[in-house]
Amino acid sequence: MATDPDLIADASLRIRDRGLTPERAAWEAIGSVADTIGAAGPRQAERVSDLYDIRNRMVSSLTGRAAPGVPDPGHPFVLLAVDLAPADTAGLDTARCLAIVTEEGGATSHTAIIARSLGIPAVVGVPSATAIPDGTLLLVDGITGEVIKEPTVDQQAATAPVLRPHREKLMSPGSTADGHRVALLANIGSARDIASALECGAEGVGLYRTELYFLGRTEAPSVGEQVNACRAVFSRFAGRRVVVRTLDAGSDKPMPFLGYVEEPNPALGVRGFRTAASHPELLHDQLMAIKVAAEAETAEVWVMAPMITTVDEVRSFAQGADDAGLPIIGVMIETPAAALQAELILAEVDFVSIGTNDLAQYTFAADRHSASLASLNDPWQPALLRMVEMVTGAAADSGKPVGVCGEAAADPQLALVRAGLGVSSLSMAPGALAEISRSLAAVTLDVCRRAARAACDSDSPSSAREAVRALLTT
Repeated sequence: MATDPDLIADASLRIRDRGLTPERAAWEAIGSVADTIGAAGPRQAERVSDLYDIRNRMVSSLTGRAAPGVPDPGHPFVLLAVDLAPADTAGLDTARCLAIVTEEGGATSHTAIIARSLGIPAVVGVPSATAIPDGTLLLVDGITGEVIKEPTVDQQAATAPVLRPHREKLMSPGSTADGHRVALLANIGSARDIASALECGAEGVGLYRTELYFLGRTEAPSVGEQVNACRAVFSRFAGRRVVVRTLDAGSDKPMPFLGYVEEPNPALGVRGFRTAASHPELLHDQLMAIKVAAEAETAEVWVMAPMITTVDEVRSFAQGADDAGLPIIGVMIETPAAALQAELILAEVDFVSIGTNDLAQYTFAADRHSASLASLNDPWQPALLRMVEMVTGAAADSGKPVGVCGEAAADPQLALVRAGLGVSSLSMAPGALAEISRSLAAVTLDVCRRAARAACDSDSPSSAREAVRALLTT
């Protein structure tokens, strides 16, 4: 983003025509872009945060000052902030930063997702978090979202401090105590994610986000470039499953070559598979690249389309993937419409994968990035669990696999519920794999099924959690 030619041209013009210093020109040029993106709606807020972070770093470089970042107090700490730029989060020392609490952001924001990939508990959307005095003892639960100030002796005794001398590795395939298999896979999008997945012993990849090699370009990458990008992933997972999600872009993730048009509600606009309607050549080229890369490597490549809402869309994608010669074809269930038609969808494809982040926001009509609506996007919401149950029931009837690749797949107790509902694979941040494996191995499939029933029959996220907790402790 910092080397964008339009951005540099704007800053250069401000220096030449207005006599601004380079640092002032960069500040104003980036600020102008940020204002334009911010006006596109609330879903663009995180892109604005990214730009402000780049602006601060660029100005620091131009003035010879140290780049902004998180201060290091010299001892383990819980980081409190209004918000964090993804770059700051990614650069945290995991041996020092034990947890993150922010006032802004949603549970599936960039900061929260990066924190989970690093194994750092993160709770976002906590009002007045930065007003908590330095030196306060905090108990932070990244799964339940609880932040307890000055916990009691009993609460402290029941909580193990987070210490990460090294990443824990998944030592055996995921299964319950009585041998019911649940594949434990990793979500990846970057080279660092690949390294983490391998280091943590992932059984494969349940969600390969392909957006990375499309970002920051004025034209789409060539088929050859896409082949090389895919091979870089497939070659590292020889003999293992890699589920590739085709380009999930649109007005919520604007890319210049898509001819971005501002929409009043990008979350409900042209995104995901819908971009294929106006840019069929993009999908065709990507499917061909995936096929060529798969033939050159030995990974077991599955491919799926995001943001599916109708059976006609499923048939269109399945036909395109079949024409490209891809053998295992699926789609993502991210909308209530797709969940309600799961039986018909599964008749057209080989598998489905539930994206619980988007499925939650569309089920509850609550922006997933909104801190004030975070409770509605709680993955323990019984209505959401029943939606998942609808899909897994259709999958069981068809004899086809169904995975979950939302961020909540890393919740140990919720993993048991998902297994009990009939989910056959869970894909998550690599650092969570070992803990999920232990959680599954401690119970039988019957216990998972009873936990699933108890959660689905509850009337709130808190009562669902409590019902499952009570069942597991009896």
